Amino acid sequence: MDEKKRTITYGGVAIGLALIAFIVNIPRTSTPEAFYDQGELFFPEFTDPNEAQTLEVIDYNEETGTPIPFKVTFQDGIWTIPSHHNYPADAEDRLAETAAGVIQVRKDDFRSDNVADHEAFGVIDPLDEANTSLKGRGKRVTIKGTNDKILADFIIGEKVEGRDNFRFVRIPGQKRVYASRVDIDLSTKFSDWIDSDVLKVDKSAITEVILRDYSINERTGVINQRDVIELNKEGAEWAANKMGADEEVDEDQMDDLLKAVDELSIVGVRPKPEGLSQSLTKDSDSMSLSQSDVLSLQSKGYYFTRDGQLVSNEGELQVRTKDGVIYTLRFGEIVSGSGLALTAGTKSGDEDGVESDGEDDKENRYLFITTEFDPSQFPEPSEPKNTEFQTKADSLWTDADRRNKELFDEHEEWKEKVEKGKNLSQELNARFAKWYYVISSGSFDDIHVTRGDLIKKKEEDS
Repeated sequence: MDEKKRTITYGGVAIGLALIAFIVNIPRTSTPEAFYDQGELFFPEFTDPNEAQTLEVIDYNEETGTPIPFKVTFQDGIWTIPSHHNYPADAEDRLAETAAGVIQVRKDDFRSDNVADHEAFGVIDPLDEANTSLKGRGKRVTIKGTNDKILADFIIGEKVEGRDNFRFVRIPGQKRVYASRVDIDLSTKFSDWIDSDVLKVDKSAITEVILRDYSINERTGVINQRDVIELNKEGAEWAANKMGADEEVDEDQMDDLLKAVDELSIVGVRPKPEGLSQSLTKDSDSMSLSQSDVLSLQSKGYYFTRDGQLVSNEGELQVRTKDGVIYTLRFGEIVSGSGLALTAGTKSGDEDGVESDGEDDKENRYLFITTEFDPSQFPEPSEPKNTEFQTKADSLWTDADRRNKELFDEHEEWKEKVEKGKNLSQELNARFAKWYYVISSGSFDDIHVTRGDLIKKKEEDS
């Protein structure tokens, strides 16, 4: 290569290097490390809400300085609420909806890397015993899958001012705080997680109501029977015993009573002693109870008379349905308190002060429920003399065969009704036997009615 070409080549290389150096050294706007993950999901590996097997929400009571746990979990094939004596929870759909909301939570806006800001943002871990502050504690939410695998774990703090549905959010153990959209219904109310429809009876299926209005001398066991009101449905109307010729059942009041029974819901539960529960599930008219079982009953307002009859200190209500099932509702002692003291029977010192079903410190009541099946409601029809028709073609049936077929069908229908009623009563008793229920003062007032509430003077024809 001659000298001229060499010079041109070296010059081109020098210009290229200079251009590269210029490009490399152009001033650039750098992104702070804090904003690198902005907009990302908090839990990108958690994608299927049906993976959730446990939800735990830890709140905090600033007055007592104690964390307040609420947990729903899947164990032994059913959903339960451990804080409420493992009461069955109708939780699968709600938990999946909560999990779906958690999956969508993103790191929308970076707010702080300063631990000193945690109190103002309300994201101090409620389980952090090293932090002495009673204020600024957030709500810690943990979702686990099978084998207690953690799918999500974060702390939800205060609302972000001026931004709907935004909260300050932090991962436990990390300093960084984000402002995130949190569209999650994180209810820790017992009533939101259970099937509160205890009786599962439709008011249209009720054919008879008996109200036993009595009081009991708790010391002697003697009953003061004030009144027994028997109400029976005759066609579309109701009639009562001991009515005068100028009296009738107040249809509006009766409808209100039936509606109250249909919609009866619970606000709390207490477990019965195991021995008592087992006695109640046996197909026997007699009970074998220990002294502790009897004391448990008495503490809730239930007693045995001298002839072995179980009674309650606020009377009882019986309801009969088309299925032949008779529900007996016995009303017991007053239950006061709030939070877990009301819903689970936790001692007053452990009240959460947060959970509320709107009946705190009112005269809620214990409710003892049993059922029985009355086969006399379904008299057995005549059986066919024989079933030879089953071996013949329809075209070869005699009149006797056709009659036997009718009798056979009627008897089979009767057996199905009896079997259905028995099974329903057994299923209900198996559930009721385990629990003392707590109903609200409002529900008690709606179903604890008297003759004066239900019977009125007939209206004169205009």
